[in-house]
Amino acid sequence: MTKKLINGVMTKKLTVNVDERGRLMEILRNDDENFECFGQVYMTTAYPGVTKAWHYHKLQTDNFVCVRGMMKVVLYDTRPDSSTKGEINEFFIGEHNPMLVVIPAGVYHGFKCVSEYEAIVINTPTNTYNRTTPDEYRLAPHDGSIPYDWNRKDG
Repeated sequence: MTKKLINGVMTKKLTVNVDERGRLMEILRNDDENFECFGQVYMTTAYPGVTKAWHYHKLQTDNFVCVRGMMKVVLYDTRPDSSTKGEINEFFIGEHNPMLVVIPAGVYHGFKCVSEYEAIVINTPTNTYNRTTPDEYRLAPHDGSIPYDWNRKDG
């Protein structure tokens, strides 16, 4: 489905280095082209078939990587002055496709676990979560506000 990247969205294919001791995968470095700044690091999960969507941030950029399982990550651009307003991007990230997805402020996003076991996402947002006034603006995942169907597309 990804035809053209939404303005400001970046991806980075991640390399997993393996030897007899285990694995190492660099996710985000402060000398990466897509690094803005550090706010915090947190983990979130989804159980098989669960969709966590939609929300956007006015102030922060998210940096998603799925380190266990597989996630379908979907982005939707509603920014009025964006050259990609109305575009949808869909990414399948995780164990079989290690990738960092950079999600700019103002872009709706969500994810669905598409593996047969719990998937784990690590996010390194540019801002620290403010519990008093969260920078989160939400829509329900299946209410039709965003023209995207979270169902599996067989074919």
